[in-house]
Amino acid sequence: MVSTNDLRTGLTVEWDGSIWTVVDFQHVKPGKGAAFVRVKLRNIITGATIENAFNAGEKLSRAQIDFRKMQYLYESDGQYHFMDQDNYEQISLGADALGDALKYLKENMEIGVQQYQGKVVGIELPNFVELEIVETDPGLRGDTASGGTKPAKLETGAVIQVPLFIQQGEKIRVDTRTNKYLERV
Repeated sequence: MVSTNDLRTGLTVEWDGSIWTVVDFQHVKPGKGAAFVRVKLRNIITGATIENAFNAGEKLSRAQIDFRKMQYLYESDGQYHFMDQDNYEQISLGADALGDALKYLKENMEIGVQQYQGKVVGIELPNFVELEIVETDPGLRGDTASGGTKPAKLETGAVIQVPLFIQQGEKIRVDTRTNKYLERV
């Protein structure tokens, strides 16, 4: 059990029949009445975000999330296969469990898999990935680094905006958290 006074960003708790991660919290001590904690929570399974107020000192159950490093192996019939780096155990996940991570998933990539009571509840990609551009419009004379952006299709199928000087066949670094171009590799 964890007290609402001890809540911190990133802490995972069980509440209202589901698993929640604390996104933001604020201790409020009004002039009149008892203190309370205003918390912004994100549901790990559905991704929904809510705000709630708890009385100061109220107890919540702490959820035990297991984190395992796994390597992406291959895709077969809509199932994506991963291997645990420690014991070589393999699991397969559907596209719905992976969500937006599919845009950057590349063979032999190492990812983090979050499990709750033996069930996969989420995956964590590396913050930055290096991918090749397979399709983009050619750059024209006069294109500059600060002159604008154009869409580019990456080897994984994701489409992001890149500067005009980037050409097809180049490798770039992409931030998976913001889906933005960072630099050429």
